[in-house]
Amino acid sequence: MAMPATVQPFLQDKVRTLVARARRLSTLTPERVGLRAKDLPFAPSAAHFEAANRRLHEIDRHVAVRLAFLERHWRTSPPHRVLVYLALVEREIDRARRAFGMFFEVFSQRGSAFAPALAAHDAIAMDCYAAIRRAAPLIFRGPMLKPLTYMEHGYSPATTRRGIALSRLLGEANPFPLIRIPWDRDNPWQAVFLHEVAHNLQADLGLWQENQDAVVRRLARNQAPALVGSIYRRWHKEIFADLAALLLGGPAAAWGMLDFLAHPIQRTLTYQPGGAHPTGYLRALILAEMLARMGFGAEAARVREVWQTLYRLPRTHRIPPVLLSSADGVVPAVVDEIAFQTRRGLAQRALADIIPFRPADERAIRAAATALTRNRVPRDLPPRFLVSASRYALGLGAPAGPLSDLVIRHLSDPANAPRAVAHDPPAIAA
Repeated sequence: MAMPATVQPFLQDKVRTLVARARRLSTLTPERVGLRAKDLPFAPSAAHFEAANRRLHEIDRHVAVRLAFLERHWRTSPPHRVLVYLALVEREIDRARRAFGMFFEVFSQRGSAFAPALAAHDAIAMDCYAAIRRAAPLIFRGPMLKPLTYMEHGYSPATTRRGIALSRLLGEANPFPLIRIPWDRDNPWQAVFLHEVAHNLQADLGLWQENQDAVVRRLARNQAPALVGSIYRRWHKEIFADLAALLLGGPAAAWGMLDFLAHPIQRTLTYQPGGAHPTGYLRALILAEMLARMGFGAEAARVREVWQTLYRLPRTHRIPPVLLSSADGVVPAVVDEIAFQTRRGLAQRALADIIPFRPADERAIRAAATALTRNRVPRDLPPRFLVSASRYALGLGAPAGPLSDLVIRHLSDPANAPRAVAHDPPAIAA
């Protein structure tokens, strides 16, 4: 069927405007996102740009295929079919626009005043991975792009794991971990950042399903009520991230998490049906149990005292009674199962084995806190421990602004980057 003469000019203009928009968003470079020479020390790595461009090039290939089909057939097809051909091209352009926009927003922030803080948090995240590589060589399946941090609105930090399909990208997979930092939480003593890194560690270690199944089996063996088992099954990812954060940062990470969790009593004592996060009251008791298991009994007792003083259970609390009545037995079992029982995915080691935290580490952190109050950063302290040292220094009276600037300046300086840890053999690289 020939194209009606009255319709062809209109559709021809629509095709032209679509072609003009297509295939313009397939490449990102430091220059294109606005990074200047002085920004490059804080910029995403060349490998991050390459990963983003691979994804953009793949989308662009689909745009090109759809465009070629449209240009071959639109003049000889019925108008209603041409509209479908146009929509198919538009769909691919939309994918390109969304992916380009996300990468552009994340990368271009490295040319802003927040660039040093972002680079500092990159260094902390990379050190968390390096700590596991040192304690458990070969545990990761080859080199992996480090998490990349960016600033965004929102109350709390959050993460998007490697390979996860993103709704904002119409199902495109994320090529590397992204960790969101709220605009006001860029200070280096935020322990909740370690929690977000831990989510990525759990995903990259392949422990989601194994941990979940282990928690369910453990509680069933302990004859916990079925409702309790189903709730902790839903909570297992957040509990893992909390426990791993303590192994990454020590007792200071527990206090940092409590700082994040301390809300009016109505919120802390309210259970959210279907929620992924443990109820605040119980979450603190889980942190205390982990501290005790790590050998910090006095700190665990302090956590319990502070929390149970702030949150005395009223008769009208909003937590299912079965969660509270079972907590004395369930909390230790869950902590033991997630952090201290061996896993096939960890080559028959436990989480506490591959992220060891020892009393000597805590002593080094405390000493570093004192040094920070004197405007000095110990150069041999791992970046992840500086999160804890910064928090202690704040408690010792260090002024927040200068302390934050000092630590961020140190962590964002490439000259202070820790020695690289050997990757797995290329033969098994992911």
